[in-house]
Amino acid sequence: MQDDIPINTIDSPTVILELIYRLKIKDVMTTALITAKRTDTLRHIQALMKENYITGVPIAEDQRLLGIVSIDDIVTALDKGYIDDVAEKRMTRNVIVLEDDMPLSFAISYLNKYRYGRFPVLNKARELMGIITSKDVIRTLLVEINREVLRLEKKQSHTTPEDSAVRELQFTTTRYDFEGAGHASTEIKKALKELNLDPKLIRRIAIASYELEINQVVHSYGGTITCSIQGDRVIITAEDTGPGIENIELALQEGWSTANEWIRSLGFGAGMGLANTKRVSDEFTIESTAGGPTKVVSVIYLKQVKEQDE
Repeated sequence: MQDDIPINTIDSPTVILELIYRLKIKDVMTTALITAKRTDTLRHIQALMKENYITGVPIAEDQRLLGIVSIDDIVTALDKGYIDDVAEKRMTRNVIVLEDDMPLSFAISYLNKYRYGRFPVLNKARELMGIITSKDVIRTLLVEINREVLRLEKKQSHTTPEDSAVRELQFTTTRYDFEGAGHASTEIKKALKELNLDPKLIRRIAIASYELEINQVVHSYGGTITCSIQGDRVIITAEDTGPGIENIELALQEGWSTANEWIRSLGFGAGMGLANTKRVSDEFTIESTAGGPTKVVSVIYLKQVKEQDE
């Protein structure tokens, strides 16, 4: 077990949100893996943990993850007298994993939700590529935050307010393209920062654009995310080609999702995307038909900040 990471994907400062959406798990994970074979004894694995100051060892062969042995498993083995059993007999087989091209935000959600000390990381070929812990996340964020602060300090002295002309950005999304997920929202945030908007407004717009983008990647056949930056508002429009939503009222309920088990195992499909988007929007509309396209519009006014963000 481990303590929660004091960061979340909703209410954290804008600079933190940008980092956890921009960074991928592969940018943070530990790649110098210490693994064991299924024929190794728990006593041997205990020695590995002690020598390397770690609390969990993946059981893998030929880069294929077979299971994992944690420090809790070792303590239980010592207590019950089977410390000389082989790993294959006692390891945890149903391992929750992450993929290396997922946004870092999913690792943070997993670490806080499941309270495990570590998660194995696989690539698209289901090969074991690394392992990620809360220490990996915090260490990387500290380094990146320092870099971002220095960059913002340099930029601040050269920034001038933009005019109120309409600007429009458009991005395409592809079904199950988790590696590209987050690109649209990152570019939208960059454009908003150039306008010197209130960071609280940028955070709300970032949440709306990211949630709608991920929703398309997970649930649709693909579509577009359009950001229209106008004089007094920002309009985020998400349009896809299907398969539509059968019950919009249910889809807006927190925790309700049609995602299959594979999607859920990757950390997506929690059923919060539309609900979070509606929550941060000043105006919110959704149009959809079963088997047809879906259009979601989120409007956020630039002249006010919701009380919940004060």
